[in-house]
Amino acid sequence: MRTWAAAVAVAAGLLVVASGGAETIIATPISNDPYTNTNGDGQHKTQLEPDSFAFGNTIVALSQSGRYINGGGASNLVWASSQNAGKTWRTAGMPGGTINEGGVWPRISDPSVAYDPQDDVWLILGLGIDAGGSGHILLVDRSTDSGVTWSNPVNAGESGGSFWDKTWITCDTWASSPHYGNCYIEFDDNGAGNQVEMVTSTDGGLTWGPVRSAGCSSGLGGQPVAQPNGNVIVPYSANGGAEYTVRSTDGGNTWGGCTLIASVTEHNVAGSMRTFSLPSAEVAGDGRVYVAWQDCRFRSGCPGNDIVYSSSMDGLTWSAVTRIPIDPTTSGADHFLPGIAVDKNTSGSGTHLAVGYYYFPVSSCSSSTCDLTVGFVSSLDGGATWTTGRAVTPPMRVGWIANTNQGRMVGDYISTSFTGDGKAHPVFSWAKPLDNGASCSHTTVCRQRLSTASFDITAPPLKPRAKSETGPVYLPRTQKRPARLPTAN
Repeated sequence: MRTWAAAVAVAAGLLVVASGGAETIIATPISNDPYTNTNGDGQHKTQLEPDSFAFGNTIVALSQSGRYINGGGASNLVWASSQNAGKTWRTAGMPGGTINEGGVWPRISDPSVAYDPQDDVWLILGLGIDAGGSGHILLVDRSTDSGVTWSNPVNAGESGGSFWDKTWITCDTWASSPHYGNCYIEFDDNGAGNQVEMVTSTDGGLTWGPVRSAGCSSGLGGQPVAQPNGNVIVPYSANGGAEYTVRSTDGGNTWGGCTLIASVTEHNVAGSMRTFSLPSAEVAGDGRVYVAWQDCRFRSGCPGNDIVYSSSMDGLTWSAVTRIPIDPTTSGADHFLPGIAVDKNTSGSGTHLAVGYYYFPVSSCSSSTCDLTVGFVSSLDGGATWTTGRAVTPPMRVGWIANTNQGRMVGDYISTSFTGDGKAHPVFSWAKPLDNGASCSHTTVCRQRLSTASFDITAPPLKPRAKSETGPVYLPRTQKRPARLPTAN
């Protein structure tokens, strides 16, 4: 397995990057695109579309690395893992997937991460893609040493010629569950009208069962989550017009209960950005499923998106759509691509929530003027109150990030995860300016890296700061005041 330096070297030749133990408001890079292949229109150095998962003090993140402009996919997936709650990180390329790491596939896409505590195995999933950009195979690498080393991939399913897309993986981490240790992959079969499909493993990802149809309307971006009672809920986007869900109550043998969560009203994000209203989902300790997405229904005339969410105990009945009050509805800002985290050690009215997201302070901007920034917001009471939005990164110009045939891309989704110490870690794609004012392309050396930050959302005492549609917004009293989201004034 090839590894490379993220910042400083440690024993045994494995290289780590330090991000500190205290709360970090400034983004910390945790990996870098190591590839230099010149075939096609791959863009180096670019990393985007991260997923992450945390269990105890271990966090594993995964991203596309070396994104292609046309046809989709990247040179490989690159993982970053921390075994000490984000203080230091190790990083390397996913072995055995693409031709750049000893595999056979020209490209790979749709990174996703899971952990199976019954078998003590970490799993990373990628979608093997041919030279034309069509996804055909589910590739799962396994780690039995907390994400330090990884196996070559297991074939979890192959399309036989159809075009698969938007893969996602999760495992049942609840010891009380009758299906404890089961792992589930969701994807959509684009060649069959985006039919939602599922695959299940009962042995820590070593083998996978048959592809089973969810039997629902076509959709994209499903994110399966397992509840403590063993039920699996899969929120997905009905091709942008609504959020739906499907569930299994028998460990993935059958799927049904196709249910509308809510319709979607979405603002078209400016700056030639590639964004979709795909759901982001996680589960609290009492089994409540939270689903977040971008939506403009609370802003008169739909001038920009908010981050909104709905929740459910059974995947069949969902709460009214609620706006996260990051800023006033008159702010002129646009918020998109949320990654929600729910602390599984909390529940009920004490559920801890955290959301990383991107935003433009001014929604009506252009590719040359949009200030793309990563934000963060959290709640200690199940969403009854929220902190104000905090800027995690300096503004980025859209031209600094990878280009695709559907617009500039930081990802179709991002991720946030809670470690066992209660800290929240958004993981995101962050870019710096290129030399001489250039834009990121396959002929330039880009500067877009997988990055993270750490937030202790419980430490500071709280006091009311403002009111919103869902009650007072709180801000830490003793913590150094974070940057407020700019307004259009």
